[in-house]
Amino acid sequence: MYDLNTLGWNNHFQEEFEPFRKEGCSPARVSLEYQGLYRVLVEDGERLAEVTGRLRHLANSREDFPAVGDWVAITPLQNEPKAIIHAVLPRTSKFSRKVAGTITEEQIVATNVDTIFLVQGLDKNYNLRRIERYLTLAFESGATPVIVLSKLDLCDELDARLADVRSRAPGVPVHAISSRSGIGLSELDQYLRVGRTVAFLGSSGVGKSTLINKLIGEERQKTQDVREADDRGRHTTVHRELIVLPAGGLLVDTPGMRELQLWDVEEGLSDTFSDIEELAATCRFTDCRHESEPGCAVLEAVGQDRVDRARLENFTKMRRESEYQESRQDLRAQLERKSRAKRVQRTINRMKPKRG
Repeated sequence: MYDLNTLGWNNHFQEEFEPFRKEGCSPARVSLEYQGLYRVLVEDGERLAEVTGRLRHLANSREDFPAVGDWVAITPLQNEPKAIIHAVLPRTSKFSRKVAGTITEEQIVATNVDTIFLVQGLDKNYNLRRIERYLTLAFESGATPVIVLSKLDLCDELDARLADVRSRAPGVPVHAISSRSGIGLSELDQYLRVGRTVAFLGSSGVGKSTLINKLIGEERQKTQDVREADDRGRHTTVHRELIVLPAGGLLVDTPGMRELQLWDVEEGLSDTFSDIEELAATCRFTDCRHESEPGCAVLEAVGQDRVDRARLENFTKMRRESEYQESRQDLRAQLERKSRAKRVQRTINRMKPKRG
């Protein structure tokens, strides 16, 4: 049995759900996504659910389908633990990336998340560029990012690494923890309050599953040792899942991401690289690319060691990647519009009376 407030229900969802309540629907929250099926949490427990044909027909993209964390309007089926999903309620946040590979398509990782734990190992897997990339997507999502540096017991230069991370993420909370010894875990309790949702994101082998098991109090998520050669982990979590904690709060576990491609991150880039953006506003040219232009305030700051050159290179790389993805999205949208126009025209042609 679940209380809706415990599952993250609030006034926003209450207002958005009202039209569906009048139609006899019930609210539910998506906890797991299968191929064509969803597990949803409802007041009387859990149900398997599938979307209506109408919702599937009206969907323009993957974004229109339910994702883990979504609140949906359902009608339970009688005499069996199943339900039909009629609609997805408007989201308060959405963490997305581009799907792996060459296809230009959005993959929604989690929705309606309040806080995102960006988990980064303090072992050989430690990578500041990766932290900046995750941070960009987290800012874009609308959730609040928190950086969790795991495997504290394997780090001999903690102070230096904390200083590096904090200099690149000013204002973002940073916590160093060890799941093995329990050091620092109590600092995370402030985010795991009743009705609040935390998503765990990070690459393979950073210790997300081990940390989640500690927070849950049982060995629920599978764990594996990392390879000694490079501290790279194997995927132990194979799907995204919303989990209700025994003491309150909710968390979303996600598979380790070997590839994190950007998707619609203009605001996220500005937030993550706010120091570079502020300097860019004083460049001689408004369209300065910070590469070789005269009067570039950013390059001047790099020359004076006020901005790390590697940080500028990462910003430039991510900006180009973002611009490329935007152009691909625009091209895909144009092709889809042409395809829809052709289908409509074919339908009109079939409806025209034949002469003779």
